[in-house]
Amino acid sequence: MDSVEKEGKTVEEAVELALRELGLGEAEVKVEVLSQPNKGFLGMVGSRLAKVRVTADSSLLHPRSILSELLRLMKIEGTIEEIETEDGFELKVESPDSALLIGKKGKNLNAIQYLVNRMYNHRRLKRHRIVIDIESYLERRKESLEDLAKRVAEKVRKTGRQEKLEALNPQDRRSIHIALQNDPTVRTFSIGSGAYRNVVIAPADEQDDYKKKQHE
Repeated sequence: MDSVEKEGKTVEEAVELALRELGLGEAEVKVEVLSQPNKGFLGMVGSRLAKVRVTADSSLLHPRSILSELLRLMKIEGTIEEIETEDGFELKVESPDSALLIGKKGKNLNAIQYLVNRMYNHRRLKRHRIVIDIESYLERRKESLEDLAKRVAEKVRKTGRQEKLEALNPQDRRSIHIALQNDPTVRTFSIGSGAYRNVVIAPADEQDDYKKKQHE
């Protein structure tokens, strides 16, 4: 639902009722006054309520509103908490369909996050980073990647040979880089192109075989 019409004793009351139904704030909508209130003769005959049409402004919607609409279209129930961060927003989602939203290795979650970022940042001069977490999946994924990084680093130390991990998204690659950034025995860099790239873990003193791009 992106537009509703409401009546009230005053224009302000009608707008408030519409905002409540849409679940949006005044800064996120456009208001069209369809009719002004009229008390009528002696306050009764010919009286008329104020009527407004309130429409969600897609260029000003908050990330929470965009994600909420996506979940509605997917026919998935869930609650969303929006937290403002230094460079954007974090959306925390709780849903009985969390496994479906996350998908295998977080691929569905990554796709949803990509859509929300594109829709929110469209036509904005300043880009905001929107991170979506479902049932604390990101923390569990981060811990899993940190364990993987340490295991592979140990193998690299023992064999003296570099190891290439599977293709990862930027967020997961960053977790690998950070997990090993203070380990003096190994170094990490990414290879490939596009959103999904491979992280290479190599001995710290090994000559470069790939073009490095550290800490993406």
